[in-house]
Amino acid sequence: MAVPQLVMYEEESKLISVVLERLNREANSKVVFLVDKNGQLISAAGDTKNLDTTSLASLTAGNIAATGGLAKLIGEKEFSILFHEGEKDNIHISIIGQRVILVVVFDTRSSLGLVRLRVKKASDELKTIFDGLLAKMEQKEAINVESPFAEITDDDIDGLFSE
Repeated sequence: MAVPQLVMYEEESKLISVVLERLNREANSKVVFLVDKNGQLISAAGDTKNLDTTSLASLTAGNIAATGGLAKLIGEKEFSILFHEGEKDNIHISIIGQRVILVVVFDTRSSLGLVRLRVKKASDELKTIFDGLLAKMEQKEAINVESPFAEITDDDIDGLFSE
């Protein structure tokens, strides 16, 4: 089943920013990103000035896609949580509601346990926001079902080209 294209409204954007800012603060992380599965950055919190956020977002989505292929090879649907440990920095990646990817970059000021604990709470909040966003999109779609071209008839089209 195809995932519908997300339309972000100002209200939901603000709610997402609040959740990411809180997660960044409570997990004592360097930066937190929210990315869609197509690799588009939705929102970020923390110190992003020295990061190429566009590349980070697209590479994260690629990482999820590649890991999804590995999961299928061993009979899993997907791996919902990934962790990469580096010398200085670590990356915790989680899939939320099979729609978006939450990325937390942290260093020795934090721990994997603290990040996982805070991500769990933030994930639940973000899932609720995205569920509400999808419901709002479906409601607006139901209202706008009629095509803007519905009132144009074949006679109108013939009239345009016969002159």
